[in-house]
Parts: sequence; C-alpha cells; structure tokens
Amino acid sequence: MNENDAAQDLAAEDEMVAEGAPSEPNPEAQYAALEAELAETKQAVLYAQAETQNVRRRMEKDAQDARAYAATNFARDVLSVADNLSRALDAIPQELRDDDKFKGLVVGLEATGRELDKVFERNGITRILSVGEKLDPNKHQAMIELPSDAEPGTIVQEMQAGYMIRDRLLRAAMVGVAKTT
Repeated sequence: MNENDAAQDLAAEDEMVAEGAPSEPNPEAQYAALEAELAETKQAVLYAQAETQNVRRRMEKDAQDARAYAATNFARDVLSVADNLSRALDAIPQELRDDDKFKGLVVGLEATGRELDKVFERNGITRILSVGEKLDPNKHQAMIELPSDAEPGTIVQEMQAGYMIRDRLLRAAMVGVAKTT
C-alpha cells in the first residue's frame, strides 16, 4: 500500500465519522422491536390454538351426530314395515280376533308390533302426536281439509304416522286438518 492510498483511506474514514455513519444500534429500540414481534407471535399462536380447538369441537359434534343419526335411512325403511303391520292389525275384523283359530295369529302380530315399538324407543325413534294438535308444518304434512267442529288448523285425522329420531324429523305425519265452515 502506498502513501497515497493510505491517505485516501484515512480521508474516507474521517468523512464517515463526520457524516454520522451508523453507529451501534439503540438497545431500547431493539428491545421494543423484539417486544412487538413477541406480542405478534403470541397473538398468532393464540389464534392458531383457538382455531384448532374449534375444529376439534366441530369434529366431535360431527362424530356424535353421525353416531346418533347413523340409522336414519334404515329407520325410514323400517317405518314402512311398521305401517304395514299396523294396517294389517287394523284390517282384522273383531269376529276373527275372537275366533280361536286366528287368536294366536292376532296375538303374535300384536306382540310383533309392541316389540317394534320397543326397538324404536331404544333407538330414539318416537311417534309424533297428531290428532287434536295444532298443525305444525315442521312435523305435519296437511293432506286434506275436513269439515269439523274443531278449531280451524287443528288436526282431526291422521293418515300416516310421523316419527322423530331424537330431535330430528324422520318422517312428517300425513294429516287431515279442520277447515273453517
């Protein structure tokens, strides 16, 4: 290195000091920046934890609903069997019910109906009350209007029973409703 180069280097250093070249960073400013970054990171972690907890709760509820309502399609199919059994029992005239030859058959059909009702009960399937109730479009499907002494909008005839599975509608009851006369 020659004298000329050394002189230029010294002059450059003097200029940097004179211009206010960057010195050591301010520790307080660094601390404040780190505090802000830490707070931001903590907030992001809290949001992530909350989202994870919400996802877990949704999944638990979905799994619980799946268990509770898994048999819905099967239950709908079995309702037609229950309807047919009920119609068969209703179609048996009283004289055949009293006849000793048919008494065993009638008793067996009635026992089957009671057992089916118990199976429904064990699985949270309940019959919707209809006759005498006010028409509820969430549970009843009005099929006809019938002249009646009952207050208009009151169910006076049930054509097909309705059922709930726990708190959900399985099948709406088909009903006849009193009309204004």
